[in-house]
Parts: sequence; C-alpha cells; structure tokens
Amino acid sequence: MPTYNEAANLPRMAELVLSLPIDGLHLKIVDDSSPDGTGRIAEELAEKYNWDGRRRMSVLHRIEKDGLGRAYVAGMSAALAEGAEYVVQMDADGSHPVEAVPRMLGTAVASGVGLVVGSRYVEGGSLDEEWGKHRVLLSRFANRYARTVLGTKIRDITAGFNLWSAQTLRDVDLHSLDSAGYSFQVELKYKAVRAGHSAVEIPIRFEERTEGVSKMTLRTQLESAVVPIRLRMKHSR
Repeated sequence: MPTYNEAANLPRMAELVLSLPIDGLHLKIVDDSSPDGTGRIAEELAEKYNWDGRRRMSVLHRIEKDGLGRAYVAGMSAALAEGAEYVVQMDADGSHPVEAVPRMLGTAVASGVGLVVGSRYVEGGSLDEEWGKHRVLLSRFANRYARTVLGTKIRDITAGFNLWSAQTLRDVDLHSLDSAGYSFQVELKYKAVRAGHSAVEIPIRFEERTEGVSKMTLRTQLESAVVPIRLRMKHSR
C-alpha cells in the first residue's frame, strides 16, 4: 500500500485490512516521505498492531517521491524477500474495497492463476456515482486504448487493485519495468501475461476517496498514453 499524504485515511485503512480473516496477512506501507506525517502515523500503527510477537504491519520509508511505479516495485520486492506467497496492491484512499481481498485470494488459490484483477469493467463492476462524466469517459477510453494497442483481453488493464502470485512477480522481474507512474499498472499486467501467466477479473465497486486529493498529474497521464505504444513496439520486434 503506497502512501503520500494519506494521514487522514491510513488509520481506517490499516484497521480494515488487518481485520480481514486471512492467516499470515501482513500490511506493508511504502511511504514517500509524506510531508503530512503519514510515515510517522504508519510507524505508530505498526507498533499498535505488532503485538504478542506477531509482525502484522511494517513501513518502508523512501527518501524521494519518484513515482507510484517505483514505490510498488520497492514494496513488492520487499514482500517477496520476506517470503510472501501472494501480494496485493491497493490504494490507501479507500477507493478499493478491502472486503474483496479474501475473494481475490480464494480465486487465485482455487484457479491457480498468477493475477486476479479487482475490475471496474466486467459484469457486476461499477464506479462511484460521484465520478463525473469526464472522468468516467477518460477512464474507459484509457482502458480501451491500452487494450487495443497491446492486444490484451484484460478489460480493466489500468486497475490498481490486483493480487499477484509470488511466482508471477518473479517471472516478470520487477526491476526491469520502465514505468514510474500509473502506467506501471498496464506494464506489469502486460508483461505478466506475456510471461505465460493467466489473469482473472472479479467485479468490484470503485469508490471515490473521502479524504485528500488525487495524485494524478498531466505528466502521469501523458506517460500512460505513451507506454502502451512503447511496449507494443518493443515486443513486436
């Protein structure tokens, strides 16, 4: 769970995640030196939840803010090094339904797939009604555009709520990924499928954040437009 200025959301999210009935669950926060004190709050929460000899939460502090993709690579790499069998990536702003995690894990275990996507764009998936028409159209266009360019069947290829098997992440080689921003979501899924791993999408309802502001910038939007073309050209040679 990467964070940047999520002090208002993190305590509630940590409580929800660590209340899930999953044996061996561990919450890893990757904080990019948030000026609002998110990193300090994360450490306090870890101290609260790590009791009776159980290490249920940890914090990875990064000195510089160099993109969401880099934060995910750092967190996923640390999780693999610590022996994780599955890694879930999700936002700290409450937009991803925590209660869907056991369903995602159950799907992965039962089917043996390397990737389970919490999808807004399969039957049963939905977006918060507070999303304006412009954002909905932009999101749908971004998914259709990336799917078309890359020739993938994953309907929500830009989704940031995903469960990965450890073997899938190892096969992809996280440190070989080029994307620093939100396009990391597209690149990682594309390379996982190219590496021979299957993906299953399960429907979720994507909620609007209640606290804080979106980290999406013009630069990340532009990167998201360029990355699918670059990936297609690179792998079509």
